[in-house]
Amino acid sequence: MKIFIHTMYYLPEFGSAPILMNELATDLAARGHTVEVVTTVPRPPHHGPYRWKLFVKERGEGFSVRRIRTNFTVHHIGRLLAWSIYTLFTIMNLLRVGRDDILFLRLPPLQLGVTGALARFLKKGKVILNVQDIHPDLSIESGLLRNPTAIRWALRFEKWIYDRSGTILVISEGFKRNLVDKGVAADKVSVIPNWVDTDFLKPLPKDNAVSRKYGLVDRFVVMYSGTISISSIATLQRILESAKKMESDSRVLFVIVGEGFKKEDLCRHAERLQLSNVRFLPFQPYEDLPALLASADVLLVPLDKEKSLLSVPSKLYNFMAAGRPIMGLAHSSSEVKALIEGAGCGVCVPPEDTDAMKEAVKRLMDSEKDREDMAAHSRRTALEEYGRKAVLSNLDRMIRDLK
Repeated sequence: MKIFIHTMYYLPEFGSAPILMNELATDLAARGHTVEVVTTVPRPPHHGPYRWKLFVKERGEGFSVRRIRTNFTVHHIGRLLAWSIYTLFTIMNLLRVGRDDILFLRLPPLQLGVTGALARFLKKGKVILNVQDIHPDLSIESGLLRNPTAIRWALRFEKWIYDRSGTILVISEGFKRNLVDKGVAADKVSVIPNWVDTDFLKPLPKDNAVSRKYGLVDRFVVMYSGTISISSIATLQRILESAKKMESDSRVLFVIVGEGFKKEDLCRHAERLQLSNVRFLPFQPYEDLPALLASADVLLVPLDKEKSLLSVPSKLYNFMAAGRPIMGLAHSSSEVKALIEGAGCGVCVPPEDTDAMKEAVKRLMDSEKDREDMAAHSRRTALEEYGRKAVLSNLDRMIRDLK
């Protein structure tokens, strides 16, 4: 069985999507499938080896990789152009897709649904739409899409995509409710969460090489590790404002680890606040991620208020596997809050309430027993519900059962 995995974001880029899609390709190939990843030329700072190349063919661990160059701009119009270029590439790639082949399309971009619709119509192919974020809702709620006519057409386009889709795979029950409420047939939507490699990400001592390197061993570390993007920038700014309120407590250090097109905005906000208890670090080598997360006493999962109902960051599962207390910054009706509090692995506060953030940090800092209980619950939940082997076994069964 040949499977084409379509993802705009893939190694060597940083982030959860590249890692998850590489693990998916590796696992499916190991299970006997012929796998090809259809992706893009890496964006800076990872594009050095690909300079001046429009198309690239590579080999992964038992599978092939095809890349197309898109533009690298971080402006939202530029991102829309990059999404469109990539979608055209995937449509052209349909010439190589056979009748019994399977297309696994990781959304966003929503435009990839066009590729799926054409594959079903022209090739009678089997298609899985893997919805990681709810678009165009995210663009509307974030204010990127404001024109009433544009919003109306975007919603019509979304309906057109889902009406012509085969299997729709979402990462949470909340996502499924969102699509069903929009008129998508419930029997077309399946829920399989993202996964985490619990053999790689596991609890480690706080006193480790990474924490010593950055002087984190003797501080109470509240850490965010991930992409600094449009879905979390406002809440990350509130985190900095909460940090300002805790400057007098020398025990606490807020650490922001990551990159992204909103990092400069966040750094400028920190400069305006003249913070002495916040440290910015670049993305660390992937092999150091377990030690990095172990350096934290509390790990943050921030989602801006408008986006809390439309996204479940994969970092949440990584943090669970690392066995650390988690502080969610999300709407009271969000999937993030339901997952964190349902598992007993942390606390959740409103993403705009800096006083609530401050009080939550103080409570966690003052109660080692609560932190130990949350850490244990985090690890157990990751092992029982989100382990890589179990989740990908379910996904493999779904793929083999496709009609």
